[in-house]
Amino acid sequence: MSNPAHRCLRIHPTDNVAIVVNPGGLPAGTKLEDGLTLTEDIPQGHKVALAPLAAGDAVRRYGVVIGNAVDALPAGSWVNEQRLTLPAAASLKQCARGPASAVDPTPIHGHTFQGYRNPDGSVGTRNILAISTTVQCVAGVVDHAVQRIRRELLPRFPNVDDVVALEHSYGCGIAIDVPDAAIPIRTLRNLARNPNFGGEVMVVSLGCEKLQPTRLLGPGKIPIRAVSTHRPPPDADGVDVVCLQDESHVGFESMIDSIMVTAQAHLSRLNQRHRETCPASALVVGVQCGGSDAFSGITANPAVGVMSDLLVAAGATVLFSETTEVRDAVAQLVTRAATTQVADDIVNQLAWYDAYLARGGADRSANTTPGNKRGGLANIVEKAMGSVAKSGSAPILGVLAPGESLRDKGIERGLVFAATPASDFICGTLQLAAGMNLHVFTTGRGTPYGLAQCPVVKVATRTDLARRWHDLMDWNAGRILDEGLTLQQAGEELFRLLLEVASGKRTWAEHWKLSNELVLFDPAPVT
Repeated sequence: MSNPAHRCLRIHPTDNVAIVVNPGGLPAGTKLEDGLTLTEDIPQGHKVALAPLAAGDAVRRYGVVIGNAVDALPAGSWVNEQRLTLPAAASLKQCARGPASAVDPTPIHGHTFQGYRNPDGSVGTRNILAISTTVQCVAGVVDHAVQRIRRELLPRFPNVDDVVALEHSYGCGIAIDVPDAAIPIRTLRNLARNPNFGGEVMVVSLGCEKLQPTRLLGPGKIPIRAVSTHRPPPDADGVDVVCLQDESHVGFESMIDSIMVTAQAHLSRLNQRHRETCPASALVVGVQCGGSDAFSGITANPAVGVMSDLLVAAGATVLFSETTEVRDAVAQLVTRAATTQVADDIVNQLAWYDAYLARGGADRSANTTPGNKRGGLANIVEKAMGSVAKSGSAPILGVLAPGESLRDKGIERGLVFAATPASDFICGTLQLAAGMNLHVFTTGRGTPYGLAQCPVVKVATRTDLARRWHDLMDWNAGRILDEGLTLQQAGEELFRLLLEVASGKRTWAEHWKLSNELVLFDPAPVT
């Protein structure tokens, strides 16, 4: 007899595969409620054929063709990556640019959080001193200084959450005048202006690098003043630049002293700030997934999609990204574009990335990882259909190229496609540069990913992961399958959790001080 505890989940009525829900999977011979008998062992999260498949037949999940059967498969078979061919990528030239099919969500009002207001009108969810760097050569010195600042200065400024170094592997030995060099340069410039840094811009330079401070920050846009050990920075508006090759620096300690003197002035100003009641519309939330599995597109990402719609309804900004992981959903994206120009901008960013991958001898199929496949994702098409669910259903109001900020494009609210690589660390870096002040990260396989510059809310796709990683995951989307939580209820819970975290509630990554290094996207040549 069939056992109702043996669970397989079909997402769309036209799907001819279903996902095994049971932890540990189901063995050959298992009889499902509809009478189907499994012909072989099928792991959790993997697909079972609901009907016989002939060689070449289309395999559908989410109502979308995710591949074609390599050989004939009987009903009850395990459908995995070895048994599927990858469909060709959808043509970008033939994407329809008609009127937007998405409609604005009904506005919601009255939602607030306790944040830090900035002079430029943006709001921080944390109050952090960030020290920018112009070149990797200074990283060791800056790291030493940051450790001393945290130990010796930070306790004197209780309203400041942390001091972080914006270190990177850029700045010299690079082709800095080629067109693609604009990407890492504007990324670093916009990172320095992230809302969580309170408008305080402090830079450490070596002196001889190609990326000079004036080029990093934009000539004529921000006054730059050099500082040394012997001359503390004034309080006038401007950017403090500590240059290690300055003749006033005699020995390593004088460099450290100069950085600490400069940092103290910034900390003093940051410490005068206090949390104030701010509207939810001031949130800029980046959504991302990593270590994805088959449940990412069933539980966590759709729940985040509901949360995204609620944020947009509250007037906030949501950034979704990961170009290779939305490439196969291009038909959906262009019909959600608010204008023809936005649709064209989406297609142009996807086309640029297609060309970038081709130059490196790769394509979108290189995206899926061994862990993705062990978690049941057969290929990039299946992964993309689940990934794009994080964007919800609202109209797409704008597009950012890699390294651009909302300020650059004059975008003040709504759902925005911030084109980034799918790499967790590069995507997080570029979303910070875009202006993100709060991050939501979903995972099925599990990852300790975190950012020092911004709180990261970690969402587990499965209860088993949430239980095992109970002190790393902030919210369990597995309750959607295990407890009957609806997607609407899940999205509302996440929305409320974000307001709490934006107001100062610590995430597990913050509790353990887990953070990944920032990683720049630099498609330009290295000389």
